[in-house]
Amino acid sequence: MTDAYSTAGAPPAALPQTRHLATAIPGPRSRALHQERQANVSDGFGIVLPVFIERADGGILQDVDGNRLIDFASGIAVTSIGASHPRVRERVSAQLERFTHTCFMVTEYQSFTEVAKWLNQHTPGDFEKRTALFSTGAEAVENAVKIARSATGRSRVLVFDEAYHGRSLLTMAMTAKENPYRLNFGPFPAEIVRAASANPLRPAAQHDGGVPASAAEVTAAALASVEATLAEHGPENFAAMVIEPIQGEGGFVVPAPGFLTGLRAIADRHGIVLVIDEIQAGMGRTGTLFASDHEGVAGDITLSAKALAGGLPLSAVTGRAELMNAVHAGGLGGTYAGNPLACEAALAVFKAFEDGSLLANARAIEAAAREVLAPLVAETHAVADFRGRGAMLALEFADRETLAPRADLAKEVAARCHAQGVLTLTCGTYGNVIRLLPPLVIGQDLLADGLQVLRQAVVGVTAEDSNLAAAPAHA
Repeated sequence: MTDAYSTAGAPPAALPQTRHLATAIPGPRSRALHQERQANVSDGFGIVLPVFIERADGGILQDVDGNRLIDFASGIAVTSIGASHPRVRERVSAQLERFTHTCFMVTEYQSFTEVAKWLNQHTPGDFEKRTALFSTGAEAVENAVKIARSATGRSRVLVFDEAYHGRSLLTMAMTAKENPYRLNFGPFPAEIVRAASANPLRPAAQHDGGVPASAAEVTAAALASVEATLAEHGPENFAAMVIEPIQGEGGFVVPAPGFLTGLRAIADRHGIVLVIDEIQAGMGRTGTLFASDHEGVAGDITLSAKALAGGLPLSAVTGRAELMNAVHAGGLGGTYAGNPLACEAALAVFKAFEDGSLLANARAIEAAAREVLAPLVAETHAVADFRGRGAMLALEFADRETLAPRADLAKEVAARCHAQGVLTLTCGTYGNVIRLLPPLVIGQDLLADGLQVLRQAVVGVTAEDSNLAAAPAHA
């Protein structure tokens, strides 16, 4: 089959922004290619949906069998401006003609500095900043820890329940979820301490009798737990506390109001560097450039990655100048850090955000999804919560009375969506959450179609589960 992107002349025509099923999913060609993958690729790589993509554009993924799938994943929040944005293509293609790599630590190029300048100007915080560029989110997290330790002379790092920070050895220690991220990979680095988060659905604070606490009680209890944890281990020993403003892999958990503000105050009181991990939630995903903007909180260090470069590998650590400059020369870097192709892609992404339309789109996505999906909490017995901000949204499946997780229902809902050509992802500490990460450029009609497929899958699966539960036991 001819690759349309390698054909000389004009760029390929835009993909129709409609769902289309030419075969069962996965189709015969995808199944054949998946068999080849299994013969050549480590089994350690999992797969959500074994289809091979030929083209992607807007909110559509077209596979090798001619199926067009609605993209509610964005490559795990990476292709927020679409998987084939013309500005990204143009800038990367032009850079490709000049050079692909020199290593910024050997000889310099301007695009690295321009990306750093934009991030210094746009990340939260009214203070002088410096930025260091890397390749992956895990690299950004690890380097933030290095910077905090270098600046403070302390070693310990505070992280939180339901956190996800990466797959490297240090970031696995910081990540909460055991399977698949930590399983069989220990021992892990020491000096990582975990505290309670402020999960409104599953709070640390409860009224007598198990009635969920109020939002204020959730926040107060979580902050008290943080203070107690620091006291137990000695607050003077902590270099950093690292928090996602909306927890990603942990279940798209939006913390109870005031939690981030409280962490900011605690960090200031004890001289701890507050690191806000915006790797998944940042770059417009929640309807503001950075999710911490919703809380009016600025980290001493802010981490960016995923959507930063429109699909090319790039991450950033942006923070107070005195912290970022505390590291000795040569202490930060990496052979591919801030690769020139990725930097040009990031500059194209920044340009796409200038007119504010992408942020407005994220907010419109939330409004449309809330209208369709939020009523499922009242209409079904097993949708315990609909939550999120902007185009970072989730449905959690659990028993209404006990909150016992129902990962089986989330898995079945995702499978039915996949069969109908809508790509959804699961997440959560218990694997019981369907998360939605549509590209910010998705059209209204395409979004509405995908949401209806998801809604119908939820209604069907939960109704069948209710009927099964109500059926009399056979003798």
